[in-house]
Amino acid sequence: MRESGPVMPERGTGTGMRQAAAYLNLAFMMPVCTLIGYVIGYLLDKAFGTHFLWIVFLLFGIAAGFIEVFRVVARDTTGNGTPK
Repeated sequence: MRESGPVMPERGTGTGMRQAAAYLNLAFMMPVCTLIGYVIGYLLDKAFGTHFLWIVFLLFGIAAGFIEVFRVVARDTTGNGTPK
């Protein structure tokens, strides 16, 4: 007779959680890339005595974040736009 209680998933079936973790990583990737770009530009502005490099590197950071998002989305979808 089967014992009643919580049914535990089989080992190795955590693909949904892994995919959720990958997309949660994207939620942190955009702000971190932007912040890193800003900090690099700010430090270069202080080093060279300029006042515009923070904008340039902020834009580089934003672009790096979007490129990473596009890479992950392209990897996780098929050619017709549906999830794998």
